[in-house]
Amino acid sequence: MRTAVRHLTGDQLRAADTPLLKLEVPGLDGIDLYLKDESVQPTGSLKHRLARSLFMHAICSGRIREGTTVVEASSGSTAVSEAYFARLLGLPFVAVVPVGTAPRKIEQIRLHGGACHFVDDTTQIYAEARRLARERGGHYMDQFTYAEQATDWRGPDSIAAGIFRQMADEPHPEPAAIVMSAGTGGTASTIGRYIRYKGHDTRLVVADPDHSVFYDSFRRGDRSLRGEHGSRIEGIGRPRVEPSFLAEVVDGMIKVPDAASIAALRWLERLTGRRAGGSTGTNLWGALQIAGQMQARGERGSIVTVLCDGGERYPDTYWNDEWVARHIGDMAPYLRRIEPLL
Repeated sequence: MRTAVRHLTGDQLRAADTPLLKLEVPGLDGIDLYLKDESVQPTGSLKHRLARSLFMHAICSGRIREGTTVVEASSGSTAVSEAYFARLLGLPFVAVVPVGTAPRKIEQIRLHGGACHFVDDTTQIYAEARRLARERGGHYMDQFTYAEQATDWRGPDSIAAGIFRQMADEPHPEPAAIVMSAGTGGTASTIGRYIRYKGHDTRLVVADPDHSVFYDSFRRGDRSLRGEHGSRIEGIGRPRVEPSFLAEVVDGMIKVPDAASIAALRWLERLTGRRAGGSTGTNLWGALQIAGQMQARGERGSIVTVLCDGGERYPDTYWNDEWVARHIGDMAPYLRRIEPLL
């Protein structure tokens, strides 16, 4: 166990913090917009933090030992990161993923030594992951239950602490809002708890895509809601309210149409020359809506959101116009709404 913990701690020290990018948006006079760039993590996404925390939590809780097969239910990015850590620790790893998962993510899971087990119905990934873990005498990591428990939300290395540390010398150091989408809900919970812990006057706003029940659950106060499909924006939005989604630390939510998420990705590329994944588009659309509301009220300030992963993972989906037209729909009306900001 000591060796495994040392490996995980070493990775944390090597990864250090991620950049906070300020976007120069001509049409947002008085509103500063920032992206916390998690795509530079060793496994290319925000989920690197989560995967490391989940392994540390499971090992120190006695659930993972030498030789334990680790099984996870994932739409891709968490599985990529967990495969990386499983290889680092010399453990077998199996990812239970939906059949529509981006091919590049499947390649990366296998590149890190993981195996993929496909399911047709997104809502069945939980039960299938439990079954596989039981069948192989392994451990079901269950990111959806343990994300908020495993993450050290008060620690200096959390994403929330990093954001406020990096904002300290900016013109508006205390953000008016931090916008974060939710998959497990772990990152949103970390940010919301940290804001309260430090007494910041910052709102946590969760942006939620189509086919996710988080938004309706938040509005109705009903955690029992269930959806019929998974989200088309990989990594976020769920057909059920996950245990790690803590609505009590969320100050507001924004429903984001999938076409708006993809429009925001294209807008970001025109602004910065960088391509990002779908969840970043959801985050960015939410942040731009809040910026517009602040401007309408004559307010000045800052907004922070997260660049979750890079667009190189999605050449066949979010960055393929034919795929977008067939699976997402017309993004032109949404582009027209935000193009004047450039």
